Amino acid sequence: MASRLDALKQHSLVVADTGDLDAIRRYQPQDATTNPSLILKAFDMPGYQPLIERELAALPAQGDKQERAARAVDHLAVAMGSEIAGVVPGRVSTEVAARLSFDTQASIRKAHELIELYAQRGIGRDRVLIKLASTWEGIRAAEVLEKEGINCNLTLLFSDAQARACFDAGVFLVSPFVGRVTDWYKKETGRDFTPENDPGVQFVRGVCERVSQGGYDTVVMGASFRTTDQVLALAGCPRLTISPALLEELATEHGEVTPAVSLSDPQSSRPAPLDESGFRWEHNQDAMANDKLAEGIRRFDEDQSRLEQRIADRL
Repeated sequence: MASRLDALKQHSLVVADTGDLDAIRRYQPQDATTNPSLILKAFDMPGYQPLIERELAALPAQGDKQERAARAVDHLAVAMGSEIAGVVPGRVSTEVAARLSFDTQASIRKAHELIELYAQRGIGRDRVLIKLASTWEGIRAAEVLEKEGINCNLTLLFSDAQARACFDAGVFLVSPFVGRVTDWYKKETGRDFTPENDPGVQFVRGVCERVSQGGYDTVVMGASFRTTDQVLALAGCPRLTISPALLEELATEHGEVTPAVSLSDPQSSRPAPLDESGFRWEHNQDAMANDKLAEGIRRFDEDQSRLEQRIADRL
């Protein structure tokens, strides 16, 4: 009997939520997605040390150590992404720094820089997804980039308002979170949840339903899983990005996987697009989404700062 991982791949495209090349080779995902937290983990992996030494040695000497370290993060992200692109058949998501999450123009400029760094390594924009936080400013940046032919992955997505704004903007892919949503509700209520009443699972199913009912082209990729039960409860979601630990569990379990996400036929009309005030009001009304978006941006920035300091110490 096939593993649950192989069975899951019959219903959803599997994406590796890691920068670990060995894990990516082992589980053979379609795509891979990275963020500063994952790059920070990769910074200590023996297999990446020659690449890190090479990239740091090649950095231009302009600026002080902190300025050079900040530039080095982009170069390392693209260097690691290029290695990953040589292993996966699909795309690599590469993140714009979280500290730019409320600056549309700076996010666009950073995206252009990342695409240019990939081009210098022979990796075309068709192999890359620019990853942005799902703030109003991040979504507006994605709207511009999509019109330029630069596809985007909108992350840290916790509310219906964020999802609707991404669909309106023509974003290529959204990453609604599962585990962090459930974490919030468990803390607030003191309850445990089964896969069927799990708030994170229900949220992502709702995003999938909204996409299909509206006839939008945006791809939904469930993210931030805590358990394989959560993963399997979203079988049938177009893409699922899964950590190596959960990929290993799925690869060693055997059994059938039944689709749990059903996509509806498009309705005759779509809701009116959200304007900025409507977006901010609707998102504001969701306490969980407000808390988790702000926390996620802070966490990514903290890991980016830690990574910059680790790099500065080696320069």
